[in-house]
Amino acid sequence: MPGTTFGGTAEREDLLSAAAVEAVERTRAYAGSVFLRSRDRRSIVLAAACGVPPSLLGGWRLIPVSSPIPVAVAYSAGRTVHLADAEETMRRYPQVAVALPHSFGSCSVPVSAGGETFGTLAIVWAASPGREGLSKAERRRVRTIARRLGGSLAALRARTGDPVECDPETVPVEVPAPSAAAVDVGLFDWDLASGTVTLDDQGCAIFGLDPRTFDGRAETLAACLHPGDLAAFRACARAAADEGRLVARRLRVPDDMDGGGRYRTVELWGRVPEVDDAWARTHLVGAVVDARAGHVAVAAVERLRDGLFSLAPDGRVTYANHSALNLLDVPHGALLGQCLWEALPWLSDPDIEYRHRSAMISQAPVSFLACPSPDRWLAFSLHPAPDGVTGRVVPVGQPPRGSTPPASPAPASTSTSTSASTSTSAPAPAPPVTAPARMGVMYHVLQLGSALTEAVTAREVCEVVSDQLLPAFGGQQLAIYVVRGEALHLLFHTGRHEDFLDWLEGVPLHAHLPGTETLTSGAPLFIESQQDLARSYPDIPTGGVSSWAYLPLIASSHPVGTCVLGFDEIHQFTEKDRGVLTALAGLIAQALERARLYDSEFTLARGLQQALLPHRLPVLPGIRTVMRYLPGTRGMEIGGDWYDVIPTDSGVRLVIGDVEGHSIAAAATMAQLRSAVRAFAAVGHTPADVMAGANRTLIDLDPGLLASCCYIHLEPHSHHAHAVTAGHPPPLLRHPDGTTDVLDLAVGPILGVERTSVYPETRITLPPGSVLALYTDGLVEEPAADIDVGIDRLRASLAHTRADSLDELADRLLHNARGSPYRADDIALLLTEIRAPHPEAHTGEAGRAQHSGDL
Repeated sequence: MPGTTFGGTAEREDLLSAAAVEAVERTRAYAGSVFLRSRDRRSIVLAAACGVPPSLLGGWRLIPVSSPIPVAVAYSAGRTVHLADAEETMRRYPQVAVALPHSFGSCSVPVSAGGETFGTLAIVWAASPGREGLSKAERRRVRTIARRLGGSLAALRARTGDPVECDPETVPVEVPAPSAAAVDVGLFDWDLASGTVTLDDQGCAIFGLDPRTFDGRAETLAACLHPGDLAAFRACARAAADEGRLVARRLRVPDDMDGGGRYRTVELWGRVPEVDDAWARTHLVGAVVDARAGHVAVAAVERLRDGLFSLAPDGRVTYANHSALNLLDVPHGALLGQCLWEALPWLSDPDIEYRHRSAMISQAPVSFLACPSPDRWLAFSLHPAPDGVTGRVVPVGQPPRGSTPPASPAPASTSTSTSASTSTSAPAPAPPVTAPARMGVMYHVLQLGSALTEAVTAREVCEVVSDQLLPAFGGQQLAIYVVRGEALHLLFHTGRHEDFLDWLEGVPLHAHLPGTETLTSGAPLFIESQQDLARSYPDIPTGGVSSWAYLPLIASSHPVGTCVLGFDEIHQFTEKDRGVLTALAGLIAQALERARLYDSEFTLARGLQQALLPHRLPVLPGIRTVMRYLPGTRGMEIGGDWYDVIPTDSGVRLVIGDVEGHSIAAAATMAQLRSAVRAFAAVGHTPADVMAGANRTLIDLDPGLLASCCYIHLEPHSHHAHAVTAGHPPPLLRHPDGTTDVLDLAVGPILGVERTSVYPETRITLPPGSVLALYTDGLVEEPAADIDVGIDRLRASLAHTRADSLDELADRLLHNARGSPYRADDIALLLTEIRAPHPEAHTGEAGRAQHSGDL
């Protein structure tokens, strides 16, 4: 059997299909699939499917590894993703629920070996009431199957040298869902000269013989037949000897072993081999076919007045009785092998395809109404099983008032739907025929649209576009140019050709170039070969690319830019490709315009906040201070976190605070509080008086906001300090031996609540070599977790983090926060290392200034 995929390795196809089948059979699932990584590692590609055919998966055949959907997460994170039902799927992976809003459960596990992940094995089951998904034992089975597959793929690669990768154009291996056999077939070899018959085990079973005791005599075989068929049996033997072949003969064999007199009909087929061997020409070889109750069942179905039909899992019609053909008003040959929505114009509605997809994926019956003509209504019901769908169609009267069928008559001149309220009126002039949108087209729009809703900055939008478009359409290059100053300028590029479209940088919009003309005309441009490019635009460099798609990015009739896809090999753009890319261009333009506005306003807002914070901290004898400030990753509004180091004649004052909210008002209040604290500290107030003064100031400002603050006065020429806090997270102190404590301070009320609030002081000891950490709650707060848990986690990190400098220590403490893409709150961190004081210096000297870290 020739291998057509995976480097021509048929053995690999067998491994993949066997794993999918085993996963389905051992977990009560109805469908399974295996995805393998692509050559560029940016996508996983559907390589094998059991049960649900790939055509039902639409755009899920090629999935970016960064997509927030289970099979991609299982691959990229290397963990099992188990979703018991549709509710859990909606809660954890809403993008899947948007694209496939059906009732099902799923389990995705990585296929890996030796620390290397090759892909994902996924199974799907019907989510029914009372079923809680896979048991722990079933999940272990799936993981075992995936690990065994990973080991086999690794061994195959080591033996043959073929990489464990899948090309995006690969046609996946399809395995039908397990189902009962429709017929039994036995093979025979009948020696016409001697009269001996050789039957295989299945053939013996059909005739009711024991293969261990069958003597091979034709007379023994004849004794198993209905007495009325003996003459026909002998006649077919003579005809085979004379004519060299046996036309199908129907014979009756016993249907029970107890002599009850029940018989069933089987068919005998055979022929004499056309070879030069005289011995072979005396043999009749062939098959005995037992269709069981097939003929009877067909006859019974044909007698029904209801229309019955059968669909393959991908929606193709495999059978329709005469009543169905009459109701659908279609000849038999025009329906078989076609999908209903393709063979019947009045069912050419995406909703029909959606209903079939819903039935197959959820394994639950669905029904709908259709109107083939203004005065006729039909009710359809689809009853699914893993190996296909049984359909029923019956005529009905007018549907209830207000109901709208998913499909309606479509004369030759129109494909538009007619609602129930207008179906009996004369048709209006019809618009030109347009092909209905298919589910794969919808998938791409839904997937990209959903991903773009999570992209905030222009960079994020570009990365989402790259992650979605390149794998979906098989491109290798992507560039996005934006309009600035009536010219195009490169915003984003990905791909191995660094000079891809370099000539487009800075060109004016009126230039005769594909990137500008598609934008000024508003029409996408598809160039399928270098020859086509040379004919329309001579002397333009190809940049090592063979095909291009230029998509105009226009939002609210305003030119935003041009998105260009490049293909290393010649790419034929189908009508579906062109339609999808044209639709997606509008989504990209809107998202990019919104993101650029966000970037502009974000830069302005962050600039304002940074202007309100100290850019440098003073260098002081006896201590070293380092700060870090990280803005939130989501939301454009600025926050109220602040920090300060204030040298005075009576010592050094360390301050950290947080005004509630994220807004201009919060930032303005923060600036006023910072100024008030500095003013009170400069005149020598005690820490308690400074905090009380700040509280009164906030109440007098009456911004409607509260604030927390921690204030520490380091005494000169000593290792002691006085601390006061107003509802702020407690400081941490790492001792010279590495042990770290959460300082137990007397906590005063939060600022802005009561004018007469009192703030008690706490005296603390700061030995040389110790490190004091002040921070805002953004560093320790986590959703659905107590803040004390986050504080203790930070304490443990400070205790065990080893660093060569205070700067490195600060960076390591913020490592996890830097990597979080969804951090909602700002973070301020102020570290102070206590050293022995310099004998010739005094604490009021500001000395040199040091960089304050990330602003």
